[in-house]
Amino acid sequence: MKKWMYAISVGGMLAIFLAFYFSEMKKHDVRERERMAQIAVKDAAMKAEKDAAEAKARADADQRAAERAAVDAKKEAEKLAKWEAEGQKIQDATDKFNAEADRFAKKASALEVTLSSLRAEKEKLNRETFELAKQVEQGKVNRRTAELEIQRTTTMIANRAAESSLVRPPAVSTRPSS
Repeated sequence: MKKWMYAISVGGMLAIFLAFYFSEMKKHDVRERERMAQIAVKDAAMKAEKDAAEAKARADADQRAAERAAVDAKKEAEKLAKWEAEGQKIQDATDKFNAEADRFAKKASALEVTLSSLRAEKEKLNRETFELAKQVEQGKVNRRTAELEIQRTTTMIANRAAESSLVRPPAVSTRPSS
């Protein structure tokens, strides 16, 4: 019997242990459910708080993005306006200088026409001067030729006259004239 005592005492203790264990397990399950419910409530509160914070952050981000977009649009508009103003200024300067270039081109063409007419007139005057100089030289040559011809003719006449008997005085006679 002594053997059964060991088994009965161990079995009894096991039964007591199991009774306490199951009762404590029930209490533990109840506490665990309460704790899980509290955790669920806390999680729900945290999730709601997190959702509210995210919504607020999203709204702030959207507002900042809208402000940034407005600032960027304003900067872009100012930049575009400045670009357009500079472009207009450059276009005005280009038009002004093109008009001035056209005016100078017209003036240059008028001066070219004047220059070509003056060159033609100069060429005409040079030709006339050359013709007059040629006539003067031809006149000098003709005069020299005429002078030489006169000298030759005079020399020839003088030679003929010298040889002619008419030009010789008659021989003087020693006879008295009666």
